[in-house]
Amino acid sequence: MKLYTIGFTKKTAEKFFGLLREARVTALVDVRLNNVSQLSGFAKRDDLRYFLSEICGARYTHRTELAPTKEMLDAYKKRAVGWAAYEERFLELMKVRQIEGAIEQEAIDNAVLLCSEDDARHCHRRLVAEYLAQQWDDVTIEHLR
Repeated sequence: MKLYTIGFTKKTAEKFFGLLREARVTALVDVRLNNVSQLSGFAKRDDLRYFLSEICGARYTHRTELAPTKEMLDAYKKRAVGWAAYEERFLELMKVRQIEGAIEQEAIDNAVLLCSEDDARHCHRRLVAEYLAQQWDDVTIEHLR
């Protein structure tokens, strides 16, 4: 099973959708808490759904159970907690939510996890991908840049 991740910041729409087409993803799983922010540009929910279908022939889903809680995200963004604490709390949240059972593996095969952060190293989408790879057999992860 192949699982990709991507962030939309610091990318033009041409670059973003080009990466998705090149990877031949069949679905995009939006793991953001808020998928309609005006700051999202081309990555707002309805626009993204349209562009994915038209440009990539891919489907769109929004899975908030793969997102951090608002309180968790706010604490990290406001620097009340550092990355290590955020990562630890988010990993625990995924365990409590039992996300590996909430998502069918077939729905994620050849899909891309979307968040806003440009770099996957400090983004929860990487944590989601790695967590699922530990829970399921034969998962390879590629971070599209």
